Amino acid sequence: MSQQWTPPPQPTAAPANVPNYLVPAILSLFCCWPLSIVAIIFAAQVNGKVASGDIAGAVDASKKAKLFSFIAIGIGLAIGLIYLVLTILGVGLSALGSR
Repeated sequence: MSQQWTPPPQPTAAPANVPNYLVPAILSLFCCWPLSIVAIIFAAQVNGKVASGDIAGAVDASKKAKLFSFIAIGIGLAIGLIYLVLTILGVGLSALGSR
């Protein structure tokens, strides 16, 4: 009573090309690191989910990585711009400390 081994079927479609947004997530570390850590976690999950065949999960993780990294970059740029404007106007951080 032995069973014959049959190889698994070959995948019919090529693996999906889902962007992982790891580079923007890493670059967002310089802007707002709490959000960029979340973005890096989601970006790191994308390739593993694609490899396991969870394309919907990979697309979801990719969208979240993109969202969190771009929000972190936006917050960092906004804070930098506000700081630059306050410095040009002469109301820098030293003026806030002399109350």
